[in-house]
Amino acid sequence: MKATVKQQQLAHGVNVVVRAVSPRSTLPVLSNILVKTDEGRLRLSATNLEMGITTWIGADIQEEGAITVPARTFVDLVSNLPSEKILLSLDTHTKTLNVRCGTSITDLKGIDAEEFPPIPEPDLSNGISLNVANFKEMIQQVAFAASTDEARPVLTGVHITSDGEKLSMAATDGFRISVRTSVLAEAPANKLDAIIPARAMSELARIATDGEETLMMSFPSERGQVIFHLKDVELVSQLIDGNFPDYKAIIPQNFKTKTVLSTGGMLKACKQAEIIAREGTNVARLDIQPEGEGKKSATLEITAISEQTGSSEITVDASVDGTPLLVAFNVRFMREVLEVIKTSNVLLETNAANTPGMIRPVGDEEFKHIIMPMHIG
Repeated sequence: MKATVKQQQLAHGVNVVVRAVSPRSTLPVLSNILVKTDEGRLRLSATNLEMGITTWIGADIQEEGAITVPARTFVDLVSNLPSEKILLSLDTHTKTLNVRCGTSITDLKGIDAEEFPPIPEPDLSNGISLNVANFKEMIQQVAFAASTDEARPVLTGVHITSDGEKLSMAATDGFRISVRTSVLAEAPANKLDAIIPARAMSELARIATDGEETLMMSFPSERGQVIFHLKDVELVSQLIDGNFPDYKAIIPQNFKTKTVLSTGGMLKACKQAEIIAREGTNVARLDIQPEGEGKKSATLEITAISEQTGSSEITVDASVDGTPLLVAFNVRFMREVLEVIKTSNVLLETNAANTPGMIRPVGDEEFKHIIMPMHIG
C-alpha cells in the first residue's frame, strides 16, 4: 500500500472510527484500526464485534493494500502531525506502516488485515430512507433515558418501531421513559420492530452531520444486525434480543395539574438544585402553586436538601392550570430531559405525589418524557 492523504482528513477519519475500538479485548486485532485502499479512497474501520464504524476519506492511491495498526497510537500520532500531506507506505513483509509527514517519519508495527473481522455491507435497495437531522434529533431526545445496567440488556437499548409512515423511538431505565415519534417520507416495506443498543445510536448521532443528507437504515436478513449508511460513513450494530416493556400502559392519559414553564428558566433552576441534590439521592421537591388564594401569580418552587451540603430553594415563574401539588422527582433526570427540548416553553403535567409526571415541549406532540416520582421523606 502507498497512499497520500491530507492530515486534517486522516485525523477526522481516525477520530470517527476509534470510538468502536475495543478497549479491553482478548483479540489484539480488535485494538487496531483497519487502514485499507478502497476504489480510489482510503477506508478506515474499527469494531468491538458488537458495533463497527467505517469511514472513507479522499486519498491519492499509488499502490493498493491493507493493514491494521494500534488504534490509540495511530490516533495520537495523526492528531499531532503538522497540517500537511501524509504519505502512508506499507512493508508487507514486516507488517509495518511507514507514516511520513513533513520532517516526521514513524514506523508502526501492525497486524495482518486478514485477521480483522469482516464488517457486513448494507443492502441499500432494501433500506429505509431517513432524514439525517430529524433522525439525529430523535436519538438525542431518547437514547439518554436508556439504562446503563447490563443486568437487563433490553433496557440498554432504544426500541424502534414503525406503523405505516409513523416511526417511533423509546428508551427507559425503569425510572423514566422517553418517547419520540416522527413521520417518514414513505412507509417501510416491512413493519419495523427492533432494539438497537443506545450506545450505537448515540455514536450515530455523534458522527452524523447536520443537514438534509439522507441516511439509509437496513437490516441484513437473519443476521440480527442493523446498518446505518451515510455518504462517507457506515455504522453496523448487533441488535438486542428480547421483549421491550409495554411503556404505553404506563403513560397517564389525563392530568389534574398542567404547569407551563420557560425551558431555559426551569433548566437553570434544575442545574442549581442539582448542586445540592447530587450529594444525596438527587431528590428535588417541586411545590406547584396556582394563582389565587392570596397568591398574585402562579409559581413552582424547587427545593433540594442535603445533610452534608445544605439546602437550596429556587422559585420559577409558571402558568398553572389545576390543583396545587407537592411532588418530588430526580433532578438530574429533569435536567437531562430539559437539555434536549428545543422549544422555548415546556409543559409539566402531574396528578399526585405518587404517580408519574410527564414533561413535553409546548406545541410539540411528537416528544413525551415520563418521569417516576420519588418518595418525599
